[in-house]
Amino acid sequence: MTTDDPRWLDDDEMAAWLPLVRILVALPQAVDKRLRDEVGITHTYYAMLATLSAQPDRSLTMGDLARLTGTSPSRLTHAIAVLEQRGWVVKHQCATDRRSQFAVLTDEGYAVLERIAPGHVAQVRELVFDRLTPEQIRNLADIANALVGGIEDLGEG
Repeated sequence: MTTDDPRWLDDDEMAAWLPLVRILVALPQAVDKRLRDEVGITHTYYAMLATLSAQPDRSLTMGDLARLTGTSPSRLTHAIAVLEQRGWVVKHQCATDRRSQFAVLTDEGYAVLERIAPGHVAQVRELVFDRLTPEQIRNLADIANALVGGIEDLGEG
């Protein structure tokens, strides 16, 4: 075998890969559907609201928000514009760096998040955590962190 030959997945790897691919497609679709039906947003938008709500001043630079939500700058700009139109987020220019802008969760955005978060968490429990043992949850955390680390490392290169 030369170095150019692919390392094909063995039976065990394929048995793990195919369900993972199904999860990666089906889980976001299920979560998005509920959020769209409830408030007309996707999980990505929900993640932006939730990420802002976790900050002491409910504010982050656009760059930090993009990084923390795994969103491209252009997609974030579009999402924040939509959330601004709804009155859930406002943008402020950074006082010390005119190139930076802050996204700030408004009181109205926080109220929407408080209203929809319980249903979102219930769905996450139903679709994921209620189906797993405590040991499986710990294993899932280890696996997810190992995978996301490798993916995030690719983005830094």
